[in-house]
Amino acid sequence: MASNNMQYKNLGCSGLKVSQLSYGAWVSFGNQLDVKEAKSILQTCRDHGVNFFDNAEVYASGRAEEIMGQAIRELGWKRSDVVISTKIFWGGPGPNDKGLSRKHIVEGTKESLKRLDMEYVDLIYCHRPDATTPIEETVRAMNYVIDKGWAFYWGTSEWSAQQITDAWGIAERLDLVGPIVEQPEYNLLSRHKVCVFFVFVVPTWGLFDVLFVEFSTWVETEFVPLYTSYGLGLTTFSPLASGVLTGKYTKGNIPPDSRFALDNYKDANVLIYASQNLASRKLVDDVLQKVNGLKPIADELGVPLAQLAIAWCAANPNVSSVITGATKESQIQENMKAVDVIPLLTPAVMEKIEAVVQSKQKRPECVKKVYGCVSLNIGR
Repeated sequence: MASNNMQYKNLGCSGLKVSQLSYGAWVSFGNQLDVKEAKSILQTCRDHGVNFFDNAEVYASGRAEEIMGQAIRELGWKRSDVVISTKIFWGGPGPNDKGLSRKHIVEGTKESLKRLDMEYVDLIYCHRPDATTPIEETVRAMNYVIDKGWAFYWGTSEWSAQQITDAWGIAERLDLVGPIVEQPEYNLLSRHKVCVFFVFVVPTWGLFDVLFVEFSTWVETEFVPLYTSYGLGLTTFSPLASGVLTGKYTKGNIPPDSRFALDNYKDANVLIYASQNLASRKLVDDVLQKVNGLKPIADELGVPLAQLAIAWCAANPNVSSVITGATKESQIQENMKAVDVIPLLTPAVMEKIEAVVQSKQKRPECVKKVYGCVSLNIGR
């Protein structure tokens, strides 16, 4: 194994140890990487101490799980050496192939395990909140999955603090297991979200799953009581803001080999997010000004901007693991060096970073309005 300084942290309040930096299959597996390339990427991650790998039933319409499962099998890894997660919400075009009903959670989990060719995953997430299913039904279903041995722990992704609190209240009342981890987007350009409207594109099925949700997810503020009350951990995604924090994007210029140049991302550029996540919304003057302002801080530390951005996320004590993404071994090798940058983030350096991004927020009142979920067939 390559020389590395990877550290391992408990996943929330559990005893499960996960690497500070992990790898996620979103966008890459099935879209940019085949099995052979995936094997190379996964092994490079392992060589640098990564033991946690994230997936979802919706990634590449299930192909990402198939590729990861086949790659791990061909690599001959011992199953107990790695932590595998997947996420349930968008499983297919049928009315019961999505959401967090007991039916879809059970059936979706079984299908994910079949694609991964595994008897269990270590962690399973509710990929989004479901406005049409009672939270108690979801809590009971996730506990059923755990009781069956199909997963060891469960968590949430992009849930509000109130929704997580509600889930824990139900779990405690019923003497069940609550969600131990939340997976939010978190980076120097996205530390909070308010009035989020998700529009998820599934090109293969010719459908748009439209989930309109208005809520606040404040990792550094609204979630604070959850860290102490429930021992909630975070596995954060998009530490580089989909590549923006590498400094490679400029206004009006998207590198041809970047993820925003992919065909499915071109559609997403117009339709996926109506909040802070579009290239067309992010690559504006104020964002680029922040990115340019961070570069001198990285230069002063003698590290690339990307490593600074990843290290900043990992330095948050409530973050159990930062999920990274890459399509090249060289990107993995560079990203993993971020573990050596974490000790360099002294209070003085953090103050300099804060002065540039100016995105730290005071704790607000929780806002939560859920408008519903519909499917639109657009004939694609």
